[in-house]
Amino acid sequence: MSPGIPRDIRELDQVEMDALLSRHHVGRIAYSLHDRVDIEPIGYVHEEGWIFGRTSSGTTLHVLARRHWVAFEVDEVAGPGDWESVVVHGTFYHLEPEGTESDKLRFEKALDAVKRVMPDAFEEGDQVAFRDVLFGIHIDRMSGRASSSRPGPTR
Repeated sequence: MSPGIPRDIRELDQVEMDALLSRHHVGRIAYSLHDRVDIEPIGYVHEEGWIFGRTSSGTTLHVLARRHWVAFEVDEVAGPGDWESVVVHGTFYHLEPEGTESDKLRFEKALDAVKRVMPDAFEEGDQVAFRDVLFGIHIDRMSGRASSSRPGPTR
């Protein structure tokens, strides 16, 4: 078998999917807009069944306020035949500090998670202060796959 040609493609288990999502902080969100699908890169933090991040006000946020269902993908690629990928299907939430007690707790959880990766988020000196909206994607379901061109089972 030629190097770089996939030898085996397998499903990732829950632990592997959570680990891949936790190792990275940039993914792609896909959502439906009229008669097409848009995909945008976003910074994120994965924590306990959620994808948390921040964005700016605009068309994407306006669309997601009405159509909450999204897909989210993260890939880790070592070469053409060596990769892992996780696809999340979930519900998008614009998180605010007001609302029910549950809403407030979710906002605080998201803010804490984002600040672990970006400590200056929402503070003076924030490099991307225009990203002033905190969001969460509740993971409704996810799937993952891996490919390996090396002999033997994939990781």
